[in-house]
Amino acid sequence: MVLSKPAIEQFSLVKTCKPTTLFPAIPLVDLSQPDSKSLLVKACEEFGFFKVVNHGVPTQFISKLESQAVKFFSLPLSEKEKAGPPDPFGYGNKCIGPNGDIGWVEYLLLNTHSEFNSQRFESVFHEDPEIFRSCVNDYVSAVRNMACEILELMADGLKIQPRNAFSKLLMDEQSDSIFRLNFYPPCPEAQSLDGSNLIGFGEHTDPQIISVLRSNNTSGLQISLGDGNWLSVPPDEDSFFINVGDSLQVMTNGRFQSVRHRVLANSIKSRVSMIYFGGPPLSEKIAPLPSLMEGEESLYKEFTWFEYKRSAYSSRLADRRLVFFEKIAAS
Repeated sequence: MVLSKPAIEQFSLVKTCKPTTLFPAIPLVDLSQPDSKSLLVKACEEFGFFKVVNHGVPTQFISKLESQAVKFFSLPLSEKEKAGPPDPFGYGNKCIGPNGDIGWVEYLLLNTHSEFNSQRFESVFHEDPEIFRSCVNDYVSAVRNMACEILELMADGLKIQPRNAFSKLLMDEQSDSIFRLNFYPPCPEAQSLDGSNLIGFGEHTDPQIISVLRSNNTSGLQISLGDGNWLSVPPDEDSFFINVGDSLQVMTNGRFQSVRHRVLANSIKSRVSMIYFGGPPLSEKIAPLPSLMEGEESLYKEFTWFEYKRSAYSSRLADRRLVFFEKIAAS
């Protein structure tokens, strides 16, 4: 994707964050260790974000899908557009959602139910669409299993019974989970933008239960520390990063916090990221789990995932979506 200089001026800029040793380290959780459940809970309470190692996702699933993603985003624009426009699934370029958000990004948004993606794959990969489809399905299946393991460890750490209280929503046949491939082209012009960075993907929280992110070895991801500072996440192509989503924040009655995050464009290297968004069925009622209340009042009104999804996707990226479902705001 090559954009002229006037087009670059249409994008949002942020001042470059200065590195400081005062910033905390990204929480690291080794899923093979017995203390992982307590570390997961602590990370979700303090950051809403953490890195996992020994995750069990086969390396070949990761490398094969990244190779296919690079192949797709290297196609001429006219070919990529055969997989779009996003409705909401399909190929998108610069425009993020229907409400005016713009980013230095191309993306492919897919339903995790493989049959919905067949026509899109066939329209782009004329020679052998089954290769791309197979890579996506293998990867999504493995990452979903990891996400469920993490959610069950969270339940263990919170002493929730049954321990699949969260994970069963992702494994449900009607689960409204989605998968996204993002491609951030290099932006050499970013070096001359008065010490500022171009926004690749604007700040937001994820509305689902949990997000599982993996990217190539290129920086750009930042998380908000809640005090106005942004922490740059060192890239690690062999590990996964986990975001708490808005729905999980509600289900834990605010004990876990969904993390605000963004992506900055890189001036030299392209960035490829793969994100699995684990969501519940559309009809699922989202509310704090009774076992976590301990006599406390619920901070949120009960709503269905369909109601929250409709509200979230009618808002701007940076909007604080949960405020409309807070009981305090409604009083």
